[in-house]
Amino acid sequence: MNTLVLASSFTDVKPGLIIWTWITFIVVLFILKRVAWGPLLKSVEDREKNIINAIESAKRERSEAEKLLGEQKSAVAQARQEAAEQVRKTQADLEKFREDLMGKARKEADDLKAEARRTIEEERVKAVADIKAQAVQLSLQVAEKLIAEKLDDAKHQALAQQFVTDLSRKPPSA
Repeated sequence: MNTLVLASSFTDVKPGLIIWTWITFIVVLFILKRVAWGPLLKSVEDREKNIINAIESAKRERSEAEKLLGEQKSAVAQARQEAAEQVRKTQADLEKFREDLMGKARKEADDLKAEARRTIEEERVKAVADIKAQAVQLSLQVAEKLIAEKLDDAKHQALAQQFVTDLSRKPPSA
């Protein structure tokens, strides 16, 4: 029966115990509010502020990183454009140099051809003059021999043959 008495006392309503339980609850609640709840809320608020600051800082850093990335992309694009422009300019300069070089080579070739033509013409004129001089010399020598002798056909033929033989042995002097 002892156990039965205990079980019934646990479930019995005792108004004094209820009042003291409420007073204890209110005192503990007041102490917790003063001692623990304020610092806990302050700690939670500080953590919330830190998280908000971290999020805003991350947003700022992200926007700054995107800005720097955009600047870097534009710098790379500009560098590529400048490099392409430099390549085009170098190719244009190279083409101009090649054309200048070809022009100079053509001019030199034309000058050399003109000089060769002048030299050939001068040599031709000299050769023609020399041949004319030799022809005159030969004509004079033939006339001289013909005048020196009165010739009939046979003598004339023999004299011409001897002259050709003499001519082939020694060249006439100018």
